Amino acid sequence: MANASDDRSNEMDESAKTSRAGTAISVMLIVPDASVAIAWYKRALEAHELWNLGGVAGLEIRGAPFFLHQVNPNNPSETSALEAGKTSTRIELFLDDPDEFLARALLAGATIGSPIQDHLLPWGTHRQGGFQDPFGHNWSVGDQSPLRGKSS
Repeated sequence: MANASDDRSNEMDESAKTSRAGTAISVMLIVPDASVAIAWYKRALEAHELWNLGGVAGLEIRGAPFFLHQVNPNNPSETSALEAGKTSTRIELFLDDPDEFLARALLAGATIGSPIQDHLLPWGTHRQGGFQDPFGHNWSVGDQSPLRGKSS
C-alpha cells in the first residue's frame, strides 16, 4: 500500500514533467484538401506526420509542430488562404540552413516571396527569405539568430 509520501512524490514528478514541457504556440493552417497538403509538406518541407484524423493532421518540421485542418463548410468563420485571396499570418521557421530549405520549397512548387538576404539587426546579421506555399500560406525562413536575441 502506498503512503502519502509516495503519492506526493508521484505528484511532484508529474508536475516537474509538465513544467519542463513549458508553453508552446503553434499554428493550424486551413487548407482546401488536407491529404494533398500533407503530401506537399512532406515532400517539399520534409515534414513528418505526427498524426492524421482524416481532414485534421499534426505535422512537424525538424521538431517544430504545426497542424492542418481541411476547410469545413459548416464553419463559415474559417476559410483557407486561397479561398480568402489573402492571409493575415506568416509562418516563421528558424533553422540552420535557410538557403537550402527555401530552395527545396521552390523546387516543389512554392512561389518566391523574397530571396534569402542578410538583414542587419540589433543582435547582428540575420539571414531570411520567404515563400508562399501552394495553399496560400506565407512562410519566412531564416537562421536562428532571432531566437538567441541581442548579445550582451
